[in-house]
Amino acid sequence: MSATAPTERRTGRWIDDWRPEDAAFWEGGGRQVARRNLVWSIFAEHLGFSVWLIWSVSSAFLVATGFDYSPQQLFLLVALPNLVGSLLRLPYTFAVPKFGGRNWTMTSAALLLVPTLGFAYAVQRPDTPYWAFCLIAATAGLGGGNFASSMANINFFYPSAKKGAALGLNAAGGNLGVSLIQLFLPVIVGGAGIFGLVKAADGGVHLERAAWVYAGLAVVATLAAYLFMDNLGTAKSTPREQLQVVRKPQTWIMAFLYIGTFGSFIGYSAAMPLLIKLNFWVPDPAPLGTGIYFAYFAFLGALVGSATRPLGGWLADTYGGAKVTLGAFVGMVVFTLVVLWTLTQLTPNPTADPAIATENQAWFPAFLVAFLLVFASTGIGNGSTYKMIPAIWRTEAERSTAPGTPERDAALLRGTKQASAAIGVIGAVGAMGGFLIPLAFSSPWVDNPLSATKGAFMVFTGFYVVCALVTWAVYLRRPATAKATGLAGARI
Repeated sequence: MSATAPTERRTGRWIDDWRPEDAAFWEGGGRQVARRNLVWSIFAEHLGFSVWLIWSVSSAFLVATGFDYSPQQLFLLVALPNLVGSLLRLPYTFAVPKFGGRNWTMTSAALLLVPTLGFAYAVQRPDTPYWAFCLIAATAGLGGGNFASSMANINFFYPSAKKGAALGLNAAGGNLGVSLIQLFLPVIVGGAGIFGLVKAADGGVHLERAAWVYAGLAVVATLAAYLFMDNLGTAKSTPREQLQVVRKPQTWIMAFLYIGTFGSFIGYSAAMPLLIKLNFWVPDPAPLGTGIYFAYFAFLGALVGSATRPLGGWLADTYGGAKVTLGAFVGMVVFTLVVLWTLTQLTPNPTADPAIATENQAWFPAFLVAFLLVFASTGIGNGSTYKMIPAIWRTEAERSTAPGTPERDAALLRGTKQASAAIGVIGAVGAMGGFLIPLAFSSPWVDNPLSATKGAFMVFTGFYVVCALVTWAVYLRRPATAKATGLAGARI
């Protein structure tokens, strides 16, 4: 087969000859195939993230639709999809080599009908018990698993020099689903307009509308994957081969760091609507209440974090992932401290007093700007850490083989497979932050929500300091790196 004709199929849309590191192959058609798969992977992953975070903003509207739930119960509904999504990331990663990236994208997109249709059924019935809401919210975690399979799939398509940007774009497109669901869901359900450009509906809030919209988009994503995506025969590996990465210290070091970056991004994104609602807004007088209406601002954090993720990948391609990751954690420490400072200026609002909401409103601009800078740092860190993962495995393959040999080619392919498996493990562990952060904000053992929020941010700040120290000690401090990881001098 010609090196410039990456179109061979076994059955269906399978590509059996895929050599992205071969410049002639890449320029002769490989780039176009990879780009087409990237585009539709972004669309499917974007939809998965939207469904994953559908409860992050809809939970803030449940009380308005007749459900009487406490802040702790609402935070649990926000947290459960993140828990399930993190647990599903590992099997979703294994599914790509097993079934093919295209085939699994079709399957995972179709599975989004479960949480969307369940959501539509439950929110129309005020007698739905809380346990049923928890179960339905948990199924939204199916959307969270999409990220791992999508990233593992795209990792096979691109050459090493372009992985940072490609994975950054793929992830950013998915992460953007968090922001758009938080922006458009209030409009779709009639709960709010968009800064006066669109008015809230006169007929009240109808949460089921959002579910029908995303169920329809799930069908579109399934058909798009069927028509436009490809499976790679070279991406084949067994779960036993993939699970070898769990024995590598690098997998767990990077998973720890990813808790700090992506775990913070998804956890803060899920909790932000409720944080604004509980500390800066009260429902009287209807319909928009007093203070800061959460629906106008909840989407901004996820938008900023999504937009900066490809920037993190590009910076990592240019300057090295470890340096960029360290800078991201330093930014998270500084800006989280600023967020904490603004919270100390607030008055607790446990009785939903409009006067307190008005008083707290004056501090909202400082809180929002600082929080958005935290989101920006998480996005940059997300992009840089995902550049580091394939770079680590590629460096190990290069250092164990001679250039231009069949052993080098085999080692690089094996390293790509292991890096894709590592992405699943690291993504699964990192996403646990999305479950833990909303729980930390709920803290039922604390007297009021504001005290719980301040305590949580203090813990998060300390964690980011530890993450920064680990990044420096393992990947940037040369003597320790040489001894502990064998990666000294490498541009990780």
